[in-house]
Amino acid sequence: MAKIKFTFEDKEIETVIIDNAEEGYSILEIAEDNDIHLNHNCGGVCACSTCHVYVNKGEDYLEEISDKEEDFIDRAINPRLESRLGCQCVILEQDAEIEIEIPDQSRIIGHEH
Repeated sequence: MAKIKFTFEDKEIETVIIDNAEEGYSILEIAEDNDIHLNHNCGGVCACSTCHVYVNKGEDYLEEISDKEEDFIDRAINPRLESRLGCQCVILEQDAEIEIEIPDQSRIIGHEH
C-alpha cells in the first residue's frame, strides 16, 4: 500500500498520514475517503482549480501532468512549481511515498465538499 502524508498550509490542522492508499486512486479520492477536507467544485474532473495541492515529495509516483491540468493550475491561488490538482494525481505504484500539502481552503469561493 502507498503512504501519503498530508500537511496543511493552515497550521491549525494536524498532519494526517494514510498508509493504506491504493494504486489507481487519486489524491482527491484518498483525501475524501479519509475525511480530509479538499475542495473540488467540479466534482474531480479537471474543470477547475479548487483541488489544488502541492506535491512536496513523490511526484514520480503520480501520473504526469497534462496540458489541461497545467492550464487550470495557472488559475489556482498561489501556484508553485510543485502545484498539481488532486483529482489528477493518480497513484502509479503500491510502494509510493508521497507528501502533499493542502493550501488554505478558506480562500476558495464555491461549493464545499
